[in-house]
Amino acid sequence: MPAFSNAMEVFRLLDKSNCGRCGEKTCLAFAGAVFLGRRGLSECPSVPAETIASFGAAPPAPPPDDREAYIRSFSQKVAGLDLEEAARRLGADFSGGRLTLKVLGKDVGVDQSGRIYSDIHQNPWVVVPFLMYVLEGRGAVPTGSWVSLRELKDGYEYYPLFEERCDKVFKKVADVYPDLFDDMAHLFGGKPVPALFRADISVVLHPFPRLPLMVCYWKPEDGMDSDFHVFFDETADRNLDIRSLFTLGAGIAQMFTKIAARHGFKVD
Repeated sequence: MPAFSNAMEVFRLLDKSNCGRCGEKTCLAFAGAVFLGRRGLSECPSVPAETIASFGAAPPAPPPDDREAYIRSFSQKVAGLDLEEAARRLGADFSGGRLTLKVLGKDVGVDQSGRIYSDIHQNPWVVVPFLMYVLEGRGAVPTGSWVSLRELKDGYEYYPLFEERCDKVFKKVADVYPDLFDDMAHLFGGKPVPALFRADISVVLHPFPRLPLMVCYWKPEDGMDSDFHVFFDETADRNLDIRSLFTLGAGIAQMFTKIAARHGFKVD
């Protein structure tokens, strides 16, 4: 069965009508769900049967609702890794057989067996990039040069989906309650941005010690709609592959949405 290497390969198979019959708001959102394993290609009623037969009707394993198994599949890869060496490489702390680093300002650690210790909710959209950062991060030191996801290695193919699952989701949270968004950004250890990139709300977050991202929100003004963009340091693709960077951005956006909902603000 052929495997999709990115969401745009799925998108090219769709009729791009945004009919909504699959339950997703757009064809691009459905393509992303298929690529990430949450939906099957056969769930689009417009895809010809011969195309479904070529690419398969069922989403790939692991099942999307088995989050613990999904995280476990990555944490098992940590077993046997030299965590002390990894800590030096990543700028993390190593003590008591456990590697610990700051994730959005909160301590998250992993021991030699792959068990995760966290001060925050273990959202798989964040935990999996954390494990990939431990396994594959090169420890590249940020340069302070900011770029969009599409400017990183292999980022161009992911960027349309990143806009849907990250930029637009963040924008909705900020539109609904910008003061809460500002508070949340600082709750997670946000730092001021360089003057060159300053917006109505603009903060540098550190998902990982050597992997910062910058969020910039411009409020609606003079008939112009609001705008929101996420930027990465130019070294980001040396510390995480592009799929993990996409997952991380979408995971943080999801986290902000849930916090807003707990404060009584519905983000459609």
